[in-house]
Amino acid sequence: MKTNPLLHFCILCIAFATEPLRLSFALAETANKTAPLQDIVTWDEYSVLVRGERVILLSGEFQPYRLPSPGLWLDIFQKVRALGYSAVSFYLDWALLEHEPSHVRIEGVFDLDKFFDAASKAGIYLIARPGPYINAEVSGGGFPGWLSRLPGRLRSTDEDYLDAIMPYIKATGERISKGQITNGGPVILFQPENEYTLCVNTTGYTQINNMTVGGIDSSCLDKEYMVYVQKKYREAGITVPYIINDAFSVGNFAPGSGAGAGDIYSFDHYPLGWSVAPLDSSDWSALLDPLRMYNFTLHNKISPGSPVAISEFQGGVPDPWGGPGVEQAAAHINSEFVRVFYKLNYGFRVTIQNLYMLFGGTNWGNLGHPGGHTSYDVGAGISENRLVHREKYSEMKLQAAFLQVSPAYLLSQPDNGTFGVYTDTHALAVTRLAGSPTDIYIVRHSNVTALDRISYRLHVSSSIGNLTLPQTGGELSLNGRDSKFHVVDYDFGGINLIYSTAEIFTWKKSSERTVLVLYGGEDELHEFALPVKFGAHPRIEGKGVRVHNRKSAIVVQWSVESGHRVVTFGDDLEVHLLWRNDAYNYWVLDLPAPEPLGLYSSPSRADKSVIVKAGYLLRNASISGDTLRLSGDINSTTEIEVISAPTKITGLEFNGLMIKSSTRSGRTVGTVDYDPPSLDLPGLESLEWRYIDSLPELGISYDDSDWTQCNHTSTNNPRTLSTPTSLYAGDYGYHTGSLLYRGSFIADGSESSVYLLTEGGYAYGHSVWLNSTYLGSWAGIDAEMFHNQTLSFPDALEPGTPYVLTVLIDHMGLDLNFATNVQTMKDPRGILDFDWGRDKSAISWKITGNLGGEQYHDLSRGPLNEGSLYAERQGLHLPGTPVHDWKSHSPLNGLSKSGVGFFVTEFDLAIPHGYDVPISVVYTNSTRDNSSTPYKFRSQLFVNGWQFGKYVNHIGPQARFPVPEGILNYNGTNTIALSLWSMETGIVKLDGIQLEADAVLQSSYAKPSFVQAEPYRKREGAY
Repeated sequence: MKTNPLLHFCILCIAFATEPLRLSFALAETANKTAPLQDIVTWDEYSVLVRGERVILLSGEFQPYRLPSPGLWLDIFQKVRALGYSAVSFYLDWALLEHEPSHVRIEGVFDLDKFFDAASKAGIYLIARPGPYINAEVSGGGFPGWLSRLPGRLRSTDEDYLDAIMPYIKATGERISKGQITNGGPVILFQPENEYTLCVNTTGYTQINNMTVGGIDSSCLDKEYMVYVQKKYREAGITVPYIINDAFSVGNFAPGSGAGAGDIYSFDHYPLGWSVAPLDSSDWSALLDPLRMYNFTLHNKISPGSPVAISEFQGGVPDPWGGPGVEQAAAHINSEFVRVFYKLNYGFRVTIQNLYMLFGGTNWGNLGHPGGHTSYDVGAGISENRLVHREKYSEMKLQAAFLQVSPAYLLSQPDNGTFGVYTDTHALAVTRLAGSPTDIYIVRHSNVTALDRISYRLHVSSSIGNLTLPQTGGELSLNGRDSKFHVVDYDFGGINLIYSTAEIFTWKKSSERTVLVLYGGEDELHEFALPVKFGAHPRIEGKGVRVHNRKSAIVVQWSVESGHRVVTFGDDLEVHLLWRNDAYNYWVLDLPAPEPLGLYSSPSRADKSVIVKAGYLLRNASISGDTLRLSGDINSTTEIEVISAPTKITGLEFNGLMIKSSTRSGRTVGTVDYDPPSLDLPGLESLEWRYIDSLPELGISYDDSDWTQCNHTSTNNPRTLSTPTSLYAGDYGYHTGSLLYRGSFIADGSESSVYLLTEGGYAYGHSVWLNSTYLGSWAGIDAEMFHNQTLSFPDALEPGTPYVLTVLIDHMGLDLNFATNVQTMKDPRGILDFDWGRDKSAISWKITGNLGGEQYHDLSRGPLNEGSLYAERQGLHLPGTPVHDWKSHSPLNGLSKSGVGFFVTEFDLAIPHGYDVPISVVYTNSTRDNSSTPYKFRSQLFVNGWQFGKYVNHIGPQARFPVPEGILNYNGTNTIALSLWSMETGIVKLDGIQLEADAVLQSSYAKPSFVQAEPYRKREGAY
């Protein structure tokens, strides 16, 4: 983002816009503070403690509602745990749970009990964040649409708003309380409200730490509102500590700050902004430098009694309508970003860090806000189709593995970054985490955006005196965007590593010796030193390792390159030296422990874990006798090598099958053969498609007697009415999908055109007909959320003759409500104004949206899955729809004129068990007459009744729509339905549509059940 992101946000708030903007902004001694209602989870200024053990909460955001296949939740949790992460943070979406006032439905795919069970099974602690407000780039920021009718202010102590939130708080609080660790569940922290931080201020500037920002302050925050929310969650049964997240590190509701203060203070930061990734993924010019926004000194001023905590740190970047695509987002927030900025935070001794997102998922069923399309992949470490193929996932694993075996980190004292003190160059900055005795030095570029290669030497104090590293010649190097952990006097299993310039992946005590794994970047030179007692003549596997005998230490120097190198010191120690990219194939797996520990992270696991070199993914490990049982996924024939295990291993089992094993240099190895299945995905283009017109409402003869009359003469919406009666969809209970209006009038012959002002959110569009005559469309662009248009009538109207204007509007979701003193979520959708040269009251308007509006019909798929189209209102998108008497017609032949067509087909899948095969439905971008000009049309993709794709051909960027197993029936019959909304006068068609396998993994994942949901049945009251 080129402009100041905070100022940009203010301008958009004032304009009622909602550009997606998550403001680019060991066992231990007893903790000195405990939560008032329980003593299992405690905290102090260093970290959270669980049952007296210090825990570093490396966490990732994973929202269950964005993966509506509960059988796959365990898969995500296992992939988070395989990273070495200990926690997951999750939002709940109020709009999905209470679309109908006072009817909170936490069931089916929204069932929290299944989510909690999966987390417990994987060994993942949970940080619950139910809101009421969540932002999260969901429609309304999680606020249900009916809040737009409240006269009171949202996120305030206005009585009607407090009354509105109570059923939700009570229901979700009670459900989450059952999943707390005090009740045997995984929930250990709870966040009341979300980012209750900022007010729009148009009168001046505010100082946020070291930055002067226009238009924003915190003066309007209603502390009693926060008090109320916290009190009501406590009454609902929440006893675990409250963690507060501030949108910026400014101290709102920090412990001891007064009314509404939480137990643990945290904040959010997005160094490269929560905005579209640039086409040049290396462009970091949008940097909102963390070093100007927060530091350890500031933390000690704001919240000295709680650990350094970041509730949201950048794990991706959103991709908006018309954006460059999710893979560009992944390339922007990539492994280099992870190395630079995550380690910068470790320099402040952060012990609670949550990445937003770690798994993004999908904005299925219209749940997203107007600034984003169906995919919510955001370039996260785990992709939307659940793959862990991105390098950033592996980089996060290296960092987490080190921190999980480094208890000294948790009690270290951060220094301010220095220049030219610990190194011989001012081009680098070094932060020292001082400990007793361990010191950790974090080296980075002085300019965090620098791409240079910098050579340097490191000056440290150690147990053998002051040293300049490397000692035995050569120089260290920082290559481009990178950052390094260097350790001094590092204790691993009772052994003193005097220093290592190479980074530590992990260490474990094996049955025979202690194993240490080090790694470095390509073409780097590294050195480590051990006490002289380890002997001058270690056994060396591989080349390029040089051993130097010093009076006070054994010094080993090596040049990083691909290949296996091991240095073994007698019977006591084995050191593996790896190239970073080879280290990506190494996994640390905790063995199951007795309850209540199970698979949860614990610093006491140094001799209860294994290190295994494998391939794509390892999920779990256990030992039976002398056999190591592994479960995981492979995508090619893979060698397994047991690097360390607490007992002697001679046999290997992978995914339930014994594999032939042998011994190499004392380590057990074996090979897992990759045997891909023969997949025969059906060709959608060759199937028989059935077709029905989904816009029968055109024309004067259509019976709209069951439609909702637009008869409200006033509104609580902040936008003043400019029509005789409100035409705002939210005033009539329609908040999702598409909106359809019919304006009936008797002509007097003077009418020649109609002016319309409509609003549907970014990339929306509308089409207009007079009777059955097409007048025109606003096809939409990515950057416009409302549009005015004058459409001429083709012929003079007959006086005294009835006519109907039909207006179809795409609803892209409700606006967010990030700032606390504005009402942007209430910004209306639908027709805002019209003019036609006559008295406006001469037109009588009716509206429809999803059948029933807030009293929606399909409880299984939730309230947002359907819109106003005839096929949706009738439930014709659901499996089992009787299509035998429909016309045989393919979407590849399309429509011959403007309108909306609906196409349905069926196919069978037979994916063999033992294979995880993520599948996507792929649209081929459709162009006019083989030219480069795209057809202007919109299409919804329904898979077994679930809307899993909203495709806008002329805006994009998304053409590939992952559909999770469980929504797709992998071993049975599936129904695909497509709507095709043509916004042109001529032929509009799809160039192609097909199923594609995104990967074929030989896998131990728990195969999910097919999600049972409402089938087709004739709907009572459908029109």
